[in-house]
Amino acid sequence: MKLKELNKMYFLGIGGIGMSALARYCSALGIEIHGYDLTPTILTNLLMGEGMHIHYDDNPKLIPDDIELVVYTPAIPSSNKEFQYLRNSEIEMIKRSQMLGLLSEDFYTIAVAGTHGKTSISSLIAHILFGAGLNVSAIIGGVMNNYKSNTLINKNTDYLVVEADEFDRSFLHLSPDISVVSSVDDDHLDIYSSNDDLKNAFELFASKTNKNGLLIKNDSLCDFAKNSSKYLNYGLNAKANVKAVNVHIESGRFVFDLLYEDIQILGIKMQIPGRHYIENALAAASVAIYLEVAAKDIKKGLESFTGVERRFEYKINNDKIVYIDDYAHHPKEIESTLSAVKELYPDKMMIVVFQPHLYSRTRDFAAGFAESLEIADEIILLDIYPARELPIEGVDSNIILSKIKNNNKLLLTKVKLKEYLINKNIELLVSLGAGDIGSMVSDIKEILE
Repeated sequence: MKLKELNKMYFLGIGGIGMSALARYCSALGIEIHGYDLTPTILTNLLMGEGMHIHYDDNPKLIPDDIELVVYTPAIPSSNKEFQYLRNSEIEMIKRSQMLGLLSEDFYTIAVAGTHGKTSISSLIAHILFGAGLNVSAIIGGVMNNYKSNTLINKNTDYLVVEADEFDRSFLHLSPDISVVSSVDDDHLDIYSSNDDLKNAFELFASKTNKNGLLIKNDSLCDFAKNSSKYLNYGLNAKANVKAVNVHIESGRFVFDLLYEDIQILGIKMQIPGRHYIENALAAASVAIYLEVAAKDIKKGLESFTGVERRFEYKINNDKIVYIDDYAHHPKEIESTLSAVKELYPDKMMIVVFQPHLYSRTRDFAAGFAESLEIADEIILLDIYPARELPIEGVDSNIILSKIKNNNKLLLTKVKLKEYLINKNIELLVSLGAGDIGSMVSDIKEILE
């Protein structure tokens, strides 16, 4: 299959952040894009405004007759009528991950993997390379604030930046020239049978790196891919190859110096707070250094990067109220986000609102969620967002609530949360979660203002 030879494609689940990025990429090539999703959203409306054809009824009769290729997401249930119809047709069907894999074979590909940080790191890489004048395209699992999009598209692509998603072992379809691994923590235990199974999948991903390419990994992953012939470590550790030193806060921004061999980039001022974000910056800088991007362009890229939607995103930031929204949905991510908030605002009372994502993740990490949330002064839990899962007996937000040692805690519905916030004197609020809590952000902002 040659993508540029196609005339018409169909995306089953086109409204997903990853699927929409692929649809945008294919549309930019001049391919006519059709698709289905469950409900209209801001994103699907944008896609339609860009000339794509989308419907929301699960009806095979609405699928055009002359579709040449179908791309589908594993989030589509097998009971979906359109999925069943297409599976029994003669039209070629591939998963989103397989589509990315085909693209990675055609371009010099930089693939970013990790249980946390991959969206931010891949966005940072794309931003640095774009700013340095390289011909880069990027397919990202989040909306980059600098570009108001989840894609960067260059018809003369020399470098392709993609996220390497471990869910459903999707990243094993990729053939990267540069691979980045930020973290390998327990997650997706509905897919992986054990922590060893997860680590083995990441090891296999790393082994798929081009033999003439480079593996870039977080310095904390001491034993990971130790047999790789060519790799760089990055981190806050003094022994890392690419490291940050002299980390401090200056006028509300994290500042650091980057060192690698004889390269020194001094006084980098990040717009996105947190030591975890400095690590993300080091990962992206490592890629740029390997590609021989000038130090001044690396610094400019890091300092001008305004982040990714719902990744430590300031919604209100004034003398009276600070409101931060973040996509964090794993204990490690929550710990990183709340620790950064606490370091920036040690004297403010922090209230956190967290919506757990998935029944299985809540069951598997309840104790970890409780411990990480205790960084806040007051904890509000919402009901679990199920996403692709059916309920699990005995699993709800109360199993996290019961393990939180801080007595300043409560469980609210989304409606009750709004009522609670209206009557609450708030100086620092953080909302967290990968579910539909994101759709509440504008309402929460309005209440606080």
